[in-house]
Amino acid sequence: MTTATPPATGRASYLWPLAVANLLANIAIVVTGGAVRLTSSGLGCPTWPRCDEDSYTAHPALGFHGVIEFGNRMLTWVLVAIAVACFVAALRSGDRRARNLSIGIALGIPAQAILGGITVLTDLNPYVVALHFLVSMAIIGICVVLVDHLRGPARVAAPPAVRGLAWALLVVGWVVLWLGTVVTGSGPHSGDLDSERTGLDPQVVSHVHAASVYLLVALTLAALVLLRGSGHPVLRSVRLLLLVEVLQGVLGFVQYVNDLPELLVGLHMLGAALTSAGLARVVLTAHRRNRTDAAGVPAAAL
Repeated sequence: MTTATPPATGRASYLWPLAVANLLANIAIVVTGGAVRLTSSGLGCPTWPRCDEDSYTAHPALGFHGVIEFGNRMLTWVLVAIAVACFVAALRSGDRRARNLSIGIALGIPAQAILGGITVLTDLNPYVVALHFLVSMAIIGICVVLVDHLRGPARVAAPPAVRGLAWALLVVGWVVLWLGTVVTGSGPHSGDLDSERTGLDPQVVSHVHAASVYLLVALTLAALVLLRGSGHPVLRSVRLLLLVEVLQGVLGFVQYVNDLPELLVGLHMLGAALTSAGLARVVLTAHRRNRTDAAGVPAAAL
């Protein structure tokens, strides 16, 4: 049986909604970044940090693609505002771990902005684009750690075999995410009609990616078998991860046989963000967690 962490009060009460906002905003910018790519607006603002040589903002001469790319750049400032507010709330709460996690999230956003600039300056080099995407996946994982730290349920550690499987899921899951970027970098959605591709055979890398997904699903099913009837909190996390994996697999297959329609590819990117969150959640809930008080300070373990 688990007990949820009691809600924070006073100054620390702002930390929880800001931590959730951090998570949601970082997932949202993955989706909007996908929209930039899928509308071929990756070079809508052809330079960085300016939108073009004469202006920091989009203007009519840049057309629809300029508006899309500039809008995505502006969303970065929303992320900055949320991340800074979350850090300040963590600092005021006196919770050292929340402070350190919020610093990691906050530092990741300007790093992403710089990577975004390099992406533009290298004319959407697929390997730089892949790194840009994977950093977002890592930030989402850190956001999940912060959310769990603040209000995750108290729990005992899962059996060693389950903990080992949880880490294996994380490793294989990240291989899946990386191979997904290789597939994208080899396919038609480059972000701009003139951008270079990896030169790899899209069909071959798609099959390699699919094989890694099969392994991920097999490990997830193995975890479910080990956990059957246990009632441990990680069981729910594994079930949710399996649901995301199945939906991702269906989306991936349907988009593949239908020549990668933009809407389905965008949904697949959302699924990748949820996969990253789910992988982090499985690892967290497989391990012991003490209850924390209203300020986020560890209390006696249940």
